[in-house]
Amino acid sequence: MEIQKLYDFDETDFEDITIGLVRLVKHIPDHEFFFKINHFNDLKFSRIEDLIYHGKYYDFSFPRYEAYHKYTKTCFTFIANKSSESKQKKLQTELFSEEENIKFLLNNHPDVEYILHSSEQFPDFSVILLAENLVFPIQDYIIGSEEELYQIIQYYE
Repeated sequence: MEIQKLYDFDETDFEDITIGLVRLVKHIPDHEFFFKINHFNDLKFSRIEDLIYHGKYYDFSFPRYEAYHKYTKTCFTFIANKSSESKQKKLQTELFSEEENIKFLLNNHPDVEYILHSSEQFPDFSVILLAENLVFPIQDYIIGSEEELYQIIQYYE
């Protein structure tokens, strides 16, 4: 009797992830931003373990904030797009290295302060009330399974 394969990982298509891009009207510290979000919502965002990205020469830390929405039973996570700190682990010997001591998770969007992720496959970011004078409207952004950020989010989920 021949054994049947249940999954062929070479042929498996991974679902794209929809994230929200959060741009602030003016730069304010993280604690002040989340204080205002918590004030306007039933959600209570709190800081959780940082996302760590291991580069060739540096290890980068990205702050994360998480809250659970009781009515929709959804977990929301804000991830800083810009690293808050970097620890050099190896001396750069190359003249034109592409790695610097500051990293953005979305290199093409350095104007984005936070990446908003949801535990839902089709997230509804409208349940989070944001002050209009503080934040531009959240922009939906789709990332595919071949992108590095997709792998990072899956690892930390």
